[in-house]
Amino acid sequence: MKITKLLGVLFLGGILFTSCSDDEAPSSPKVDYGNGILISGEGTQSVSGSVTFVSNDLSVVENTIYKKVNDAEFGEYVQSIAFDNDRAYIVADNQNTVTVVDKNTFDKAGTITTGLSTPRYMTIVGNKGYVTNWGATDNDNDDFVAIVDLNSLVVEEKVEVALGPERIIAKDGKLYVSHLGAFGSNNKVVVIDIATKSVVKEITVKDNPDELYLDSLGNLVVLSQGNTVYDENWNVIENTLAAISFISTASNEVVSELVFNEGEHPSQMVLEGNDIYYNLGNSIYKTDVNATTLPASELFTTDSGYLYGLGVRNNEIFVLDANFSGNSKLDIYDLLAKTKKETKEVALGASKIYFN
Repeated sequence: MKITKLLGVLFLGGILFTSCSDDEAPSSPKVDYGNGILISGEGTQSVSGSVTFVSNDLSVVENTIYKKVNDAEFGEYVQSIAFDNDRAYIVADNQNTVTVVDKNTFDKAGTITTGLSTPRYMTIVGNKGYVTNWGATDNDNDDFVAIVDLNSLVVEEKVEVALGPERIIAKDGKLYVSHLGAFGSNNKVVVIDIATKSVVKEITVKDNPDELYLDSLGNLVVLSQGNTVYDENWNVIENTLAAISFISTASNEVVSELVFNEGEHPSQMVLEGNDIYYNLGNSIYKTDVNATTLPASELFTTDSGYLYGLGVRNNEIFVLDANFSGNSKLDIYDLLAKTKKETKEVALGASKIYFN
């Protein structure tokens, strides 16, 4: 769950939540869940996180597919999904668990239940999985990346890292980890050498780096949201700057930045080819990896109540309008016409989109 949204979710936590309605047709055993769109939903303290399947042509929508297949739940909160050739790995942070399923049938293949502490994201290199972990909420010095043997599903080792490791991506024998800062704030992208299992560099960016992509030249593109600082009465006393940073993976240095105006806090970013899409509130913006300034005007504005996830495929942009008391919405917009094409009801607390 994004920490910038924590206050709103805590408020909603006091409300009696209801489970997602499930009006779609029953799951067919012939459905290939590995060929379509998967959407992870965080759930709430009282309703399990879940995964929704949407067919590529958008004609089929199935919510809670893991429960349908396995008659079981993930628990709170489903944070992210990672994939290898055959399996999907569903990370539930408050459960300290990664559930492993066949990515085509969603049959349960196992779980990773020990050696994790508030896991967030996972990447896979060969037969190893690398999972970011925030550690205990009352300890800023116990954050780590867990190294998992994917054959035994056992955490073999840990690499200690800075506060609040979040996204993780691999390139040329290195792991790059953005540090959102857990329940605090951080401004680091950490580089881990896979062979030595050690941190070799800490790269300073703007506050609260989150989304992490590799562009066509192999450079790292990082969205830092900036930090909003409050006093004891929750009055805003400071806004640190947000930015899109470009990091050379050859030198592991920041080579350029697109810096937002003070008070602007983008929360989502997607890289599609050389095009960068991001949001400010409900407005979607587009720039590219060669830009020297940010665009002056938005591409279009959505009608989302709570824009919580973003995806781009071909000439369509997918927007998650999250709901924590019922079904969320997946809105699909035509990028050329800049108009909404379709809306689908998806997982409770929907937050991530994965195209298979």
